[in-house]
Parts: sequence; C-alpha cells; structure tokens
Amino acid sequence: MLSNDPRLRIPIEEVARQPLPGLAIPGDFAFSSDDRLLTYLFSPDRGLVRQLFAFELTTGHSYLLLSTEGTSEAKLTREEQLRRERQRQLSLGIASYAWAPRGERILIPLPGGLAIQNQPGGPLEELVAASDRPAVDPRYSPNGDLVAFVRDAELHVVQSTGGEPRQLTFGALDSGKTHGLAEFIAQEEMHRSEGYWWSPDSHLLAFEEVDETAIPIYRIVHQGKDAVGPSAQEDHHYPFAGAANARVRLGIVSVEGGGLVWLPVSDEEDFYLARVDWLADGRLVAQVENRSQTRLDLVAIDPATGERALLIREESDVWINLHDAFHSLSSDNPVAPGGFLWASERSGFRHLSVHGRDGRTVRTLTAGDWQVDSIAGVDEVGGMVYFLGTKDGPTESHLYSVPLSGGPTRRLTAEPGSHAVVLDHRREYFVDVHQGLDRPPWVSLRRLADGAIQAVLFDDPDPRVAALGLEPPELVQVTSDDGTTLHGALFQPSAEFGPGPFPTVVSVYGGPHAQMVTNSWRPTATLRAQYLRNQGYLVFVLDNRGSTRRGLAFEGSIKHNLGDLEVKDQVTGVRWLVAHGLTDPNRVGIYGWSYGGYMAAMCLCRAPDVFKVAVAGAPVTHWDGYDTHYTERYMGAPASDPEGYRASSILAHLENLRGKLLIVHGLIDENVHFRHSARLINALIRARKPYDLLLFPDERHLPRHVEDRIYLEERIRDFIIANL
Repeated sequence: MLSNDPRLRIPIEEVARQPLPGLAIPGDFAFSSDDRLLTYLFSPDRGLVRQLFAFELTTGHSYLLLSTEGTSEAKLTREEQLRRERQRQLSLGIASYAWAPRGERILIPLPGGLAIQNQPGGPLEELVAASDRPAVDPRYSPNGDLVAFVRDAELHVVQSTGGEPRQLTFGALDSGKTHGLAEFIAQEEMHRSEGYWWSPDSHLLAFEEVDETAIPIYRIVHQGKDAVGPSAQEDHHYPFAGAANARVRLGIVSVEGGGLVWLPVSDEEDFYLARVDWLADGRLVAQVENRSQTRLDLVAIDPATGERALLIREESDVWINLHDAFHSLSSDNPVAPGGFLWASERSGFRHLSVHGRDGRTVRTLTAGDWQVDSIAGVDEVGGMVYFLGTKDGPTESHLYSVPLSGGPTRRLTAEPGSHAVVLDHRREYFVDVHQGLDRPPWVSLRRLADGAIQAVLFDDPDPRVAALGLEPPELVQVTSDDGTTLHGALFQPSAEFGPGPFPTVVSVYGGPHAQMVTNSWRPTATLRAQYLRNQGYLVFVLDNRGSTRRGLAFEGSIKHNLGDLEVKDQVTGVRWLVAHGLTDPNRVGIYGWSYGGYMAAMCLCRAPDVFKVAVAGAPVTHWDGYDTHYTERYMGAPASDPEGYRASSILAHLENLRGKLLIVHGLIDENVHFRHSARLINALIRARKPYDLLLFPDERHLPRHVEDRIYLEERIRDFIIANL
C-alpha cells in the first residue's frame, strides 16, 4: 500500500511534530499603551520555544525584546501544568506577557514567579520571587500601579514598580477553597480562565470563591512512574453529570485590604457564574446561568449596597451559548451613556445590540442568517463597532464594522479565507492574520478605516510546506437527510493511485462548539490526513449537524440524542463519496479524538455496514462519566433522561460491532478519564468483541511528549494499513 515515490512520502516524525508546517507564526500581538510598539511572541527556528519581539510602527523596524530559555513542562508545578492543559498550551519560553496600561513596562510571567521589563529591551527585573508556590494569572490594574496574582489559592497584589506582595484574601486553603481562581468547569467548559476582575478605578477586586468540598475526590494514579505514594497520584474534584458542582461566591475586596463583601449574584443555590465585568458607573455585572443552561441572567450589583438589578434575561429551548461579547460603554457615550454592548441568539443566530445602563434595548446592530463570532474592538469616539463574523459564509471569518448608532455593516478584510485581528488603542490600525486553504498564515498591519495594508509583518515561507508537498483539500458540500447543506473537506490521493474508488478514512470530531471545515490553512496542515493521502487513502472531513457557526437550530438538532444525527450525517458523507466514484464502500475507516473518539466508535457500532475500521482516541463512552456543564447542556441531567443517556452511550450499541476497533487513551487524562475506555473494554469483554488497545501512561487528554506522538502515529498508520 505504501507509495514508492519519495516525493509523496511524509516521514512519520513530521506527522507528530509541533507546530504544524506553516503554523509556526508570530502570535499574542499587543500594542503598547501609546501604540508606538507592536509586540508579539515568535520562535525564529519555528519550534515551541517563543521569544518576545517588537515592531516600531513609525520606522518599520523589528527586533528582539526578550529571550529566555525554554523550560521543560516537567519542571513546572502540577498547578501550572494543569492550567496549561486547560488552555491547550504547548509553547515554552515566554508563554505570555502584558503591557502596562500606562508607560512601557512589560509584565512577564516566569515559572513560579513574575518579572518586569521596565523599558522595552531593558533588563528583566524580579517582581515576585520564583517559588514552588507559583504566582498564577498575573494582571495589571487598569491604572498600571499594581499587579494582582493568585498564590496558595489566595489573591495578592504587588506594586508594579516592586516591593513586597500583600495578601488580600485569607482562609481558603484551610477550608478547601480557592480565592481568585476559576474552577475546573469554568476553565474547561465555560472558556473562562480568570477568577478575579479589577474595578475600572483600580481600587477594588471582584473575585470568585470556589468551594469544591462537596464534590467527591476522583484519584488518578501515575501508573508509569517509578515512584509510588503521594507524588505518583493526584486528586481531582471532578463534577460528574448529575452530581454536585462547585459552590461559588462572588466577593469584593479593596486593594488596601480589610473586610470582604459577598455579593448576591443569584437566589438559586445551584448556578454557574459564567462571566463577570464592570460598568462605567462602578456596578459589577455578572452573567449567571441556571444549572440546565436554558436561562442566563445579566445582573448588575452595586458593590457598596449589594443591590441587584436584572438587566437582561436570555432564555432558550435549546441551550445558552456563552460568549465574550459584553462591552461596557463610557458614561458620556452619545448612543447609550453608561450602557453596554450585548450579543443574543434570540433570532437563532448571535447578533449584536446596544443597551442602556438599565438593560433596555437601544438599538439592534446586526441581523441575518449568519453569526457574530466576537467583538474585535469598539471606537466610541468614532462611533464604530468592529467584529468578526460569518456574514460571507460559515467557512469564512472576516472583520466587519457597524456604526454604534446603527447602519450598514461593512466588510474590512478583502481576501477570502479566515482572518484573526488585533486592534490598536487609537482604532487607527489592526493586525491581520490571514490564511486560506492554499495560503499559510501571513501577518500584516492594516488601516482600520479601509483595510489598506501598511506593512507586512510576517510572510516567510515555511520550507516544510514545499518539502512535504502539501496540497490543500477540496471543499465540497453534501446534503443531509433533511435537506441541510453540510460542508466537507476532501483529501484525494495523487494521480499515482489512479482515479479511484479509493480506500477511505474519515477524520471526525463531530461535536458541538467545534468546526473542522474552514477556508483556513489548518486543514491543509493536518499531516495525518496528508500522510494517509500519500499512501493512497482518500481522507474526508465533514462538519455534521451539531457543529458550530451555523446557528442555534443547526447546532441544537442533537439535543438529548448525542451520537445519532452525527453518525447519520457521517454516513451520508460516505455515501456521497461512493456515489461520486471516489470511495470503495468495502474499505471505509474512521478516526477521531475526544468527541471524535466517541464518534469513531459510535460510527463503527451504529453503521457497521459502512465503517469497517475505527481509531477511537480518548473517547467518552458513557455521558454519565463526563462533567456537568458540558454534558447537561446537551443531554440534561442523567436522572431526567436515563434512556437518552443509555442510547447515547457506545456501550448500548456493541452488539452491532463487526469491524476492527483501536482504543487509544492516556492514563492520566483528567478530562476524559481512562475510566471511559475501561468501561468500554469491560463491555467488549462481556459481548465477546475483539479490540485493540494503545495506552500512554504519562499522557493526559492530548499527547504532549514528542516520542509518544510519534509512536501514536506509527500505531494508527499500521492499524489502518493492516485492516483497511
């Protein structure tokens, strides 16, 4: 099956290498407070160790600001390792940085401690001494005078010019709580990594108290370690679907210290604190979601009196999708003084509106069968809102503007494909990271008024792209059984392998809040698909119903019935390939990870006449074993629908299993526990169904060690070739 043409061969080591070809680009762009400098993180050798660079807008000169040695993840504390896992962060060296709101000081988090560069290019000076008790989530106050951080589960502040840190909160560790840290559910499922919020005047800190003591311990043992005992195990308060969640409170503390004030964010005992912001008048704004995630209240709370007012209530028969599109407006804003911007899916698609300080709707800004992805920036002086969205198609991402007072939407990025942007403070320029299926990411500085290019910041061809012979997949459209258009990406083998039909491998994720098929470089850079294509396999990717950026009805069609419509759509995709003479119907396999691992196994069980081989990586095998916020959003509580949970489990469909199944899992996966695969294995044994198993004792949810990734790719390749 292997090609003999060396030009069509991709070394398996390349498939496992990170970053992917063409994706080792500058990132984490930020403008200095005076917009004189644009800084970014970049690895000149296209590796994972990133350094801090600067670009002078006036001269066009780029130079290195700060370089540090890469630190092995093994040398980080477990707290830091787990936070990186939540953020899916692989890069080393300088992982993050922050400009002071005033002046030219740059805050640099280092392993265990914090440092300051008092002027760009100057020496790095210690701000908080490194320790085995890391300084977590450091952030400047709005006036730049202080830096807040969390250490030993308590909130601290330190003068940004140096000095002794001061502890502001107390008593957390002794009571099994944390102050100022986001809980597991917030980080993993609500995409909220912060647990404290500065007031606009820099005098107060709102913070979250998290109490996980009601959640039973789930212990993970490091079976591959030489040592035994406490160092080779970790305990997690994991909130399983239907069981207890963390109890949270929202508090206020002065930067001068003193007593805490607890704020009444909700009358319910079981709720999610989804987001926290501040209004211009000094009130705190909290987004409070009910346990079933069918209602979200935006409430304003006076920190002095505790008085609470309901600004907006969002309700949905499907579920509430959280977003970061809240934006506070200044007290002298002519359209809505002291009001805010908000995004709602009441129409079925996420759109923007302007609201007064009392929550009333002043004006709707966008509408239509497309969605606003995020707010890129607001120019209150110029009266303009800038946002990213899908107005020109769900596989595209563009920057648009709309007047704050209402009016037509205007597209600012001309090139087709995907755009990610960062705006300067004066709203004169923006950084544009543009990419397409046939165009690796390149970076330019553009004028915000009309999108005109002012400078090309990065457009260096990655030699790996040409050396590996990467060709983009073809985007296609498939019609589902209810007439819905589905988007797919087709990696067809080269002419060396003939016109087809080909043995076919489906690459799947299939879950909500994800999109695989876009006009971007990432599909082209997916080297496992490229590798298999070069061995004569056709690889196909399809975004089934339930995936994101297509509106609430498209996404919500899978509610309370996971693993059904998604499988049907993947089957429709394969039959479309067969009908077009591209696929050999007797030689179809599928692979995926996480929800994709769940989908791979479900396709093998629920469509055994279509799929003959499946690689299921870190699969959720029964939804009663996954976490509350994710699972209950889509499935409800287990007690309310036990039959739905049973039908959505892989374990309920093993009697139909006829093909070859490879299960892959990391033994210290703290997200999708190995327990999922263990339960599947027990059920396979009881059903007397054969299976193959590949374990990684030292890996979590996604393999991080390069030697493990290489071995993984070898085993997947060999399994597919042997059985397909």
